[in-house]
Amino acid sequence: MSKEIRNLEPKALWNYFADLNEIPRPSKREHRAIEFAKNFGHSLGLETIVDEIGNVIIKKPATPGMENRTPVILQGHLDMVPQKNSDSDHDFDKDGIDMYIDGDWVKARGTTLGADNGIGVSAAMAVLASKDIAHPPLEVLLTMDEETGMTGAMELKPGLLDGKILLNLDSEDDDEMTIGCAGGIDIVVKGSYLEDNIGEDDIAFKIFVSGLTGGHSGMDINLYRGNANKIMNRILWHINREFNIGVSKIDGGSLRNAIPRESVSIVTIEKTKGDDLERLVKKLIPDILNEFKTTDPELKIDLSLIDVPEFVINGEALDTLLNSIYSCWNGVYRMSPDVEGLTQTSNNLARVKVGKGDIIIENLSRSSIESEKMDLAHTIESTFLLAGYSVSLEGGYPGWQPDVTAAINNVMKDIYKKNFGEEPHITACHAGLECGLIKEKYPDCDMISFGPNIRGPHSPDEKVQISSVQKFWKLLVDTLANIPLAK
Repeated sequence: MSKEIRNLEPKALWNYFADLNEIPRPSKREHRAIEFAKNFGHSLGLETIVDEIGNVIIKKPATPGMENRTPVILQGHLDMVPQKNSDSDHDFDKDGIDMYIDGDWVKARGTTLGADNGIGVSAAMAVLASKDIAHPPLEVLLTMDEETGMTGAMELKPGLLDGKILLNLDSEDDDEMTIGCAGGIDIVVKGSYLEDNIGEDDIAFKIFVSGLTGGHSGMDINLYRGNANKIMNRILWHINREFNIGVSKIDGGSLRNAIPRESVSIVTIEKTKGDDLERLVKKLIPDILNEFKTTDPELKIDLSLIDVPEFVINGEALDTLLNSIYSCWNGVYRMSPDVEGLTQTSNNLARVKVGKGDIIIENLSRSSIESEKMDLAHTIESTFLLAGYSVSLEGGYPGWQPDVTAAINNVMKDIYKKNFGEEPHITACHAGLECGLIKEKYPDCDMISFGPNIRGPHSPDEKVQISSVQKFWKLLVDTLANIPLAK
């Protein structure tokens, strides 16, 4: 498999991608990738810096004749989203990614692929290692922990970089050039509850919601895919309203920036009412499957008898929990009235974990309008404050305000049109790119983001298009050769 990947063109890029994917690098545990990037820079004899937080900066002098061009920063992130199918035994702390080729696409078996942002990082490495690619004074900035907090970009210090144009290599549509993005904020809800004993005549069921499409909670939120946490809560709310069930566990979703694909719960009920509960759940399932038949055709909702747990959540606490999750906004909140097709504001109900007396609920709200982002965050905060939970707003990061006058926009637009015979889409996106945070530290730096076609990021369906990587590479190489003169 790896050998087939390594034979793809451009070979340097794909070989570095294969090297990178042999290294476990989930967010917040990407220390091996940081060491890999540092050793790579040193192996080329280039100035290599690892800052206090773990960002890697590699500097390469201009090629002959390009010394008077505007210095450029190539930027990507080293970490990847660790998502896998429930039947996968992949260990993201130990195992490399098992890749394979399917037609014009590179995919991974049962896990995320890491093309987000491994392809961008590998492209930057290929430029650094090249001996025949023309480029101005060059800096490569590889940040850590982009996916779960943008920690690297947030902690980046002023004064480390000299570049005046930043090419962010972390976009996912090869006909788009992004010049703005949404900001985000985490809404973390915590609570506790008293546990009740199980009735002597109770039986227990496991409810398992699986097979949802999932995806990126920013880029894919406008596709209205099912959220496992909302679907599970809907089922529990209805059966609790009918039967006053017990619940010993709810565990749904995993990462704040991934649309939840799976959720599991354990419920108890009097044995005499077990058949009635099964009938009600089976009545709910067809409606839910029908609602999501287009966006989530593989959705499954399974109900099975299991051993009875020892404790369940107190009945009054359960009512409060289910009502508060039901009323929590999830999905698109507002589309942009100014940019056609752009999601302006959204929320992802990313994580619900209930058990052993503790409740944790995590949301990620995004918006390209800072005031609207906070308004939605306060709306969700109020929902859970009314339920008596503690709520904290954490990890807020700014959006990236578009600059339509930046010279690099026209440079890349002209190169794209010349190479591919059509106009690119100059746009903003609903994902959280690091450009907004970097712009705060380097306000005089013009920025633009681009990349190859990546589909299903943040999910085990992630794939990257081979022909699109070749298109992305040509655009990058030609851009570097045509950077304007320094002012």
